[in-house]
Amino acid sequence: MTAADGSAIARLLEESRRGLDRVEPADLDAAMAAGALVVDTRPVEQRLRDGDLPGAIVVDRNVLEWRLDPTSPHRLIVADDPDRRIVLVCHEGYSSSLAAQTLQRLGLRHATDLAGGFTAWAAYVASAGEHATEPHGRTH
Repeated sequence: MTAADGSAIARLLEESRRGLDRVEPADLDAAMAAGALVVDTRPVEQRLRDGDLPGAIVVDRNVLEWRLDPTSPHRLIVADDPDRRIVLVCHEGYSSSLAAQTLQRLGLRHATDLAGGFTAWAAYVASAGEHATEPHGRTH
């Protein structure tokens, strides 16, 4: 999806990504080791089908902002540092880009997402063999 297709959502996606320092699948382990909070926003059906993302916490997309806003009374305990890097992961890296930009607007200036989402990460893991962390819970 690019702004070239002329749709409003493609333009919004492009605009949202301008402010993101997106994480490449090969760099996700390093980001986690450096203290990034990795948040899997995929629906349960996708997680059951494709597997879990090791080291990630799961937060449903519909409550994401409330759970990660450090000023929210509904935040998660791990969401108490507005300077912590947050890496959002969706299925293909589209909705996570939009959500990361929203988190930045809430003051989480280091919020970003995983380029290509879980799909790109799983392809990277498959191509890297045993040198990368494998997804857990695959059912196919």
